[in-house]
Amino acid sequence: MNSQLLTVLLLFLLGVSGPWGQGQDPHGPLEDLPEEPPVEKVPKEDGVLVLNGSTLSWALQEHSALLVEFYAPWCGHCQALAPEYSKAAILLEDESVPVTLAKVDGPAEPDLMEKFGVTEYPTIKFFQDGNHTHPEEYTGPREAEGIAEWLRRRVGSSAAHLEDEESLQALLDAQDVVVVGFFQDLQGEDVATFLALARDALDMTFGLTDQPQLFKKFGLTKDTVILFKKFDEGQADFPVDEETGLDLGNLSRFLVTHSMHLVTEFNQQTSRKIYAARILNHLLLFVNQTLAPHQELLASFREAAPPFRGQVLFVVVDVAANNDDVLQYFGLKAEEAPTMRLINIETTRKYAPVDGGPITSASVASFCHSVFSGEAKPYLLSQEIPPGWDQRPVKILVGKNFEQVAFDETKNVFVKFYAPWCSHCKEMAPAWEALAEKYRDHEDIVIAELDATANELEAFAVHSFPTLKFFPAGPGRKVTEYKSARDLETFSKFLDSGGELPVEEPTEKPETPFLEPPANSTLGPKEEL
Repeated sequence: MNSQLLTVLLLFLLGVSGPWGQGQDPHGPLEDLPEEPPVEKVPKEDGVLVLNGSTLSWALQEHSALLVEFYAPWCGHCQALAPEYSKAAILLEDESVPVTLAKVDGPAEPDLMEKFGVTEYPTIKFFQDGNHTHPEEYTGPREAEGIAEWLRRRVGSSAAHLEDEESLQALLDAQDVVVVGFFQDLQGEDVATFLALARDALDMTFGLTDQPQLFKKFGLTKDTVILFKKFDEGQADFPVDEETGLDLGNLSRFLVTHSMHLVTEFNQQTSRKIYAARILNHLLLFVNQTLAPHQELLASFREAAPPFRGQVLFVVVDVAANNDDVLQYFGLKAEEAPTMRLINIETTRKYAPVDGGPITSASVASFCHSVFSGEAKPYLLSQEIPPGWDQRPVKILVGKNFEQVAFDETKNVFVKFYAPWCSHCKEMAPAWEALAEKYRDHEDIVIAELDATANELEAFAVHSFPTLKFFPAGPGRKVTEYKSARDLETFSKFLDSGGELPVEEPTEKPETPFLEPPANSTLGPKEEL
């Protein structure tokens, strides 16, 4: 028996196989992968590979790091992402980063959608080192540099290795916020935890060192993570617990808390970081920064902030800037500035100072303490009941008449909670009007709407737009949330069945109200299949 035949026989007996066999690759089944590249060249659009069911398997073999976007041509979120996704691909190619960006038309490839569990668009998955059965879900930003940085930290190091004072100083000089891990053993579990956090904390730059002279420079005798910043205190230390080691959750909270300015001005650039800060209480100072007396209040506001770091996020809102949506959310007018409001973003409860006195460091602290002690009571926004609110087919509800109408035991009340700016609400408005017209002569059915950006309810909070709720007749203040298709036919079936219908998710995600922390604070909204 010649040696070649013997080798084949041994491979067969041992159950070892390649793409031609029946065995199992450690990364998943490979029997569907072609041995050769596709005959037709895989097309590229603006730096992004265009893949399908036959070429995706080949691409997973060909590229050790592959980011794949599953998109739908009709999806608005996909259309908005497309130019940024392409910019990221070109940026990484120019830098010779060993990663490839690709996309798959989801509706055209239903088998791939099922295989990878894709249920909404866009869905982005990262495949690395041949593992095509358990890709990592992309959780990064939707702009080009954020996408590129997320990938850089996965195919390269997420933290710079600092060998001396010069390399450390160069890192500190280059960035406003730098996190440095001082570890005596760079092979330990604490370093692995540190690097895992650094992979996703894209708004910070990370370094690590085991050099004794750098420990000595900062007076360290034990493993410590230091956050360096070019503002406020300049430095914050997080010693590693010698018994329990480095806790990922505790370190994450520490970095979020201490990387924020003591006082942050609200604008388009800072809004996402404010929402993602995971500090539940936000204290907002509304001022007109074109007025000198208002500017003088900022010093007192800042002076009150240090004792509340980590508990209250201090935010300045300039009413002279384009912040009308913030004012509306709190039921304020620009001429009411200067004034303060405190909101718990988990409960959405809002608080206002009761004394209306001058804004000083002492009054700011006193206001915070009054909220935490329960002395201050939350307030609810409500418009005045409009004249003729019940004369049109769609009844107009506000905070002041909601309870009376919605919980009328003789009526079945179907309410749309909307936002004037919400595109999904505007799209379903004709169907809602048609529904009200259809049932206008049914004395026991009320079709109504409430502007949830200008009216708040004690019974429940509205967390997304549009929200549809059904209040059936009878005692008990019962409420059913409607989650099916938003068309006249389905609405009618729902009402005719007394508020019962198989649950079907709408084709698009509802929009979140202002100051509601996004469910996915990095990637943003998606559209469901």
